[in-house]
Amino acid sequence: MSFLSHRPDELLGVLSQYTVTSRGAAGCRNIDLVASLTTPGRYLVVQKWDSTEAQLAHFNDPVTIAMAEACVDLLAEPPTIDLYDGVSMHDLA
Repeated sequence: MSFLSHRPDELLGVLSQYTVTSRGAAGCRNIDLVASLTTPGRYLVVQKWDSTEAQLAHFNDPVTIAMAEACVDLLAEPPTIDLYDGVSMHDLA
């Protein structure tokens, strides 16, 4: 999930809390929060899950809903949300 904010300090607090809280969710392998070095106010939340089903279920979790509601007035544009699958170098051979 990618977020761009016109109030980055406030958004960082919301995303930090979400990241730490969500790491304990069922099926969560890891969640990282990173800040863009080239675009001030842009943050990326990278999540790794045991399955697509676990990841999709997390979107309806109260923690995710609370984070989304807290972001409403903090974003300069709607967040970008996408699902990715890891690529193994062995699969490319």
